[in-house]
Amino acid sequence: MDVPEDSGQRAEKTGEPQARMSPGGELEPRALRRRYDPGIIPFETTDEVSEVTEIVGQARAEASVQFGIGIERDGYNIFALGPPGTGKRALLRHYLTKQAASQPVPPDYCYIYNFEDPHKPRLLMLPAGTGATLRHDMQHLIEELRTVLASAFESEEYQARRKDIEDEFKEEPQKALQDIERRAKEAGLRLIRTPVGMAFAPVRDGEVLSGEEFQKLAADEQKTIESLVESFEEEVHRTLRQVPRWERLRGERVRELDEETAKLSIGHLLDELRAKFSELEQVREYLDTAQQDIISNARSIVKPEQPLPAMLAEAGGGAHGEPPTLTRYQVNVLVDNRDTKGAPVIAEDHPTYDNLVGRIEHVSRFGALSTDFTLIKSGALHRANGGFLVLEINKILRAPYAWDALKRALQSKNLRIEPLGQALSLVSTVTLEPEPVELDVTVILTGERLLYYLLCQYDPEFEELFKVAADFNDDMEASDDGTRRYVQLIATLVKKDGLRPFHRSALARLLEESARIASDQRKLTTHMRSLSDLLNEASYWAGVEGDEVVEASHVQRAVEAQIHRADRLRERVYEEITRGTIKIDTDGAAVGQVNGLSATALGNFMFGRPSRITARVRLGQGEVVDIEREVKLGGPVHSKGVLILSGYLGSRYVPDHPLSLSASLVFEQSYSGVEGDSASSAELFALLSGIADVPIKQSVAVTGSVNQRGEVQPVGAINEKIEGFFDICRARGLTGTQGVIMPAGNVEHLMLREDVVEAVEQDLFHIYAIETIDQGVELLTGLPAGERGENGEYPEGTFNHVVESHLLSLAEQRREFGVPGVEVTPVGAGEDVEEEGPPAWRRWRRRQNSPRRSRPRCWVSSSRTSICFG
Repeated sequence: MDVPEDSGQRAEKTGEPQARMSPGGELEPRALRRRYDPGIIPFETTDEVSEVTEIVGQARAEASVQFGIGIERDGYNIFALGPPGTGKRALLRHYLTKQAASQPVPPDYCYIYNFEDPHKPRLLMLPAGTGATLRHDMQHLIEELRTVLASAFESEEYQARRKDIEDEFKEEPQKALQDIERRAKEAGLRLIRTPVGMAFAPVRDGEVLSGEEFQKLAADEQKTIESLVESFEEEVHRTLRQVPRWERLRGERVRELDEETAKLSIGHLLDELRAKFSELEQVREYLDTAQQDIISNARSIVKPEQPLPAMLAEAGGGAHGEPPTLTRYQVNVLVDNRDTKGAPVIAEDHPTYDNLVGRIEHVSRFGALSTDFTLIKSGALHRANGGFLVLEINKILRAPYAWDALKRALQSKNLRIEPLGQALSLVSTVTLEPEPVELDVTVILTGERLLYYLLCQYDPEFEELFKVAADFNDDMEASDDGTRRYVQLIATLVKKDGLRPFHRSALARLLEESARIASDQRKLTTHMRSLSDLLNEASYWAGVEGDEVVEASHVQRAVEAQIHRADRLRERVYEEITRGTIKIDTDGAAVGQVNGLSATALGNFMFGRPSRITARVRLGQGEVVDIEREVKLGGPVHSKGVLILSGYLGSRYVPDHPLSLSASLVFEQSYSGVEGDSASSAELFALLSGIADVPIKQSVAVTGSVNQRGEVQPVGAINEKIEGFFDICRARGLTGTQGVIMPAGNVEHLMLREDVVEAVEQDLFHIYAIETIDQGVELLTGLPAGERGENGEYPEGTFNHVVESHLLSLAEQRREFGVPGVEVTPVGAGEDVEEEGPPAWRRWRRRQNSPRRSRPRCWVSSSRTSICFG
C-alpha cells in the first residue's frame, strides 16, 4: 500500500494518530478518531484483491503451534489460550492439516475374540484399510460356515462313516451279552430280560424251574446253581459297566469324524484368507486359532436350534462354557483409517468420559444386560491416535472425570477402555477387559486465558502435560504492512462466505470499526468473529437496499443495527436520567459533587453512563470513608482507589500537620456493585471541592484513575464513557459548555462516534486530556491550581491554597479540642454562652447551643477528653 513519505501528509491521509492538544488541554477533533482515507486503498473492490493464505496478526501463536506440533516429545501438548472468536480454530486447523499431511497414516485398530480368555478381547493393529477388509472377509466366512458344514455333515459319506461307528459300538454290548447267554445256556441257565433288568434261572427239560421245583432239588445242587447264577450275574454287571466307556469311545470317534469332516470342508476357506493376509503374522495366528475353534465346535455351529440357556449366553460368546455362536468369529474394527490421508485431526465437541476413552455397550436380552467384544466402541483418543486431538478446555472440565481420564492416558501412554462405574468401583458386575491401546497423540486444548492460568496454579500435572502455550493476540499493529494484510484478510473472508464485493470506502470504514473494537488508534482487532459478523451484515443491508457492491453506508448501517438490537437497557437508563429519576446535573456548579463516568457490559454490548459522586467533609481524625465498601457494594480495586486518596491528601497538603477531617464518598443512586478505580480521580475532585468549599462544574464529567502522586492514569472503555455523557447532554441540549475530562494516556485509544466528533468540531462539546489532578482542578473550578513557592506555601488565590488553609484550620481545631486541662461547663439549650476560650471552643459552643440542638451532644478529642454540650 503506497503511502507518501512526508509524515504530515501521511497523517492527513491515513489518519495516523498524532499528539493534537490545545494549550489548555482540549483535544482537537482529529485526535478523537482515526480516519482511514479510502484513497490509500489501491483497488476499487475486494474482487481485485488476492486472497491471503497465511494467518494475520498471530505471529506469536503461529510460532508456538508450529513448535508444539513439530517437536514430537512427551508432554509437549498445546494449550491455545485467548478469547473466543480470535480465530484459534482456524489457525489450528490450518497448521494441523498441513502437518498431518506429511505424517504417515496410523494403523487400523481391531478387537477380536480371545479364545483362551473370552473376557479379555485381543487387539489387532493392522495397516490402514486392512481392518475393514478382514472384517468383511470374516463376515463372509461366517455366512458360509453353516452352509458348508451342514452340507458336509449331511453328505452320504459322512452319514455312512458315522453309521459304521454307531453300529460298531452298538454291537459290542450285544455280542458280550450273547456270549454270556450262550455260556449260561450250556451251564443249564437261561437269561431272562425283565422290566427291571436281567436275571438267570435254572432250566430242566427246556423249562424254567419254578420256586417250588427249585426247593425240591438237593441242597448241593441248589448251591451249585446259585453259584453259577452269581458268577453270570457278575459277568453281566461287568459288561454293563463297560457301556459308558463304549459310549465315550463312540463319542470320541464321532467327534474325530466331525473334526476331520469340518477341517476338510472349511480348510480351503481359511487357506484363502491365510494367503490373502500372508504378510500379517497377527492375522495368520488369529486365523489358525479361529480355524481350530471352528473345527472343535463344528457340530454346535450347524445345530439348527439352541436351547434357552444357550440363547441367553450368546452375548458371552461361549465364555461360560455354553455352545459358541458365530459372533466370536466377527472382527470389531475400532478405528478405520482406510479413508484417512496422513495423520488424523480430530475435533471432539462433546468430550465426555466415554467419548474420550471409549465405552463398552450392553444390550438387553431376555431381561438381562449382556455384552461382548463387538460392542466395544472407540473414543476420540482412539480416532486421533497417531495424529492430533483438539478439545475445548471448558467443556472437558465440565464433563465428570473426563479431565482425569485424559491426563491418565497422556501420562501412561496407554488407552484403556474401562466403564466409569468399574473405574470408580461403583459396580462389580462381570464385564470385558479389552487389551489397552498404545497412545501416541498430540492434544491441543483451546480456552480462555483465565482457565490456563488457573490450571497452572492448581493442577500440578498440567504443566507437565501441556508445555506449549499458544497465546492468541486480541489485536494487531495497524502498520502499513499490517493494514495491507488486514484488507487482504477481509477480501478473503468476503470471497469465502460468498458475500457481495466491498468497495474501498467500505473497507476504510471497516478499518475504522476494527480500530474501535480494539479501542486503540494504532491497533486493529483480530477478533475474527466480530469482523465476520460485520461483513455478513453489511452485505445483507446492501442487498436490502438493492446494491451489488457494499459501500461505507452499508457498513455504518450494520454497526447501528448491531447496537440497536442490544441497547434496550441503555435507552432505559438514559431515559431515567433525562426524566430526572436518576439525578445527573449537566449544568451549573456544586460543592463536593462531580459526574463520574462508568461503563456497563451486557453480553458483547457495552455502554457508558454518568454517576453522581458526592463527598462530605467535617472535622475528624483523617478518615476517608468509602460508603460503597462499608456496605459491601465496592470491589477491592475500587476500595484501593479510595484508599489512595488519603495518601495523596497526606503527601500533598499540610505535611507538618495530621489530617483532621472526616470525609465520606459515595456513588449516589447506586444499587449494585461498584468495581474498578476509573472513578478515583472524580472522587478526588469531589473530595477536594468539599474540603475547599469551592464549587465545581457539573457540565463536565470526569474519568481516570489517580495515584498517590496525583498523576491521572488511563482507564478502560474510554469511548463508551465519553459517548454516554455526550448522549445525556445531547438529550438535554448541548450548550457548548459540556464536556469530559479524561486521562492523557487514553488519547490514542479514542475512536469516538462521528456525531461526537462533529459536536466537538462545532464547539458544542469539549474533551480535555489531563495528566495531573492540578490540570483537572483548573478545568473544573476555573481557579489556578498553584504550586508551592520557596516559602513552602501555595500562593493565595489558588485552589491548593484554599484546600491547605481549610485543612490547617481543621488541624488547628482538632489540636485545640485535644488540649488537656481545659474544662468546659455544660450549658443548656438557649442559655447565653460566654465568648471566651479558644475560637474553636466558641464555634462549637454556639453550634451546639443552637435551638435546633435539643439533645446533648458529645465529642471525644484525640486526647481522650470527653466534652458534652447541652
